[in-house]
Amino acid sequence: MTPLGHARYCDELQQQTAQLTALVRDAAPGLPVPTCPGWTVAGLLRHIGGNLLAVGTAVRTGMPVDDPEAQVDGLAGPEGDEESGEGAGEEGADAGTPALCAWVRGAAEAAAEILRAAGPVAEAQVWGMRQTTGAWARRAAHDVVVHRADAAAAVGAEYTVAPEVAADAVEEFLDLMGGPGMAPRLAEPYGGPGAGRLRWRATDTGSGTDTGGAADWTVELCDAGFRWHRTGGRPGTPDVEVSGDLADVLRVLYRRLPPGDERVTVTGDAALLGHWLDRVSLG
Repeated sequence: MTPLGHARYCDELQQQTAQLTALVRDAAPGLPVPTCPGWTVAGLLRHIGGNLLAVGTAVRTGMPVDDPEAQVDGLAGPEGDEESGEGAGEEGADAGTPALCAWVRGAAEAAAEILRAAGPVAEAQVWGMRQTTGAWARRAAHDVVVHRADAAAAVGAEYTVAPEVAADAVEEFLDLMGGPGMAPRLAEPYGGPGAGRLRWRATDTGSGTDTGGAADWTVELCDAGFRWHRTGGRPGTPDVEVSGDLADVLRVLYRRLPPGDERVTVTGDAALLGHWLDRVSLG
């Protein structure tokens, strides 16, 4: 498929954030997020907003932001009692979930505007990773796409994603984790160098999406970590295949849905799947 483009990523960043905050606006700040053990709705919102402020600051200033807590003001958002949702921040503002949601939407709007103004070919460094601003716009948008799954899980809502967005989120994850900076964490081989082929296949996409038909990817383990390609008609039998609706395949990839969930089907070497997922987890 063709990448969605810089303008679309900036738009998606705002739209996905709006959808996410609409899901949790009325939730208690201390409500657990089951897909991120130990997290609450308030913690999820602070995490998203802080990430967006870090990216926006790096792009706006042109300076590396490798320690956001020390370098970015207001990273944690408004203060207050997150268990009760009550409490006063600056000027008596309520610091419950609605205030956190407004803060996150503001961070998304600011980051999107900064990224639009920068265009896709400038460079910025965050968390020690230097990428083009186009890549950061893509990363920021899909980070919120995935965290929207966390928000949906917290409140028991359905999770759906436009097929072209979900497919691009899969490919952005594979690009990110297959990059040279991630190779050390993938160095431990499975049964010897180059042993293992994993297939990720969506069963609910057709020619109406911008995925060239069904969304279908093959990951091949190698000495440097892994390579991936769109499966298409290429020969080769996978050692393990994950299949299901595209949004569910995306959630398994991001560890938001266990491979044993009834919404997906795993065929083949489940141990290989677990081995690989453990090493590409973003935490």
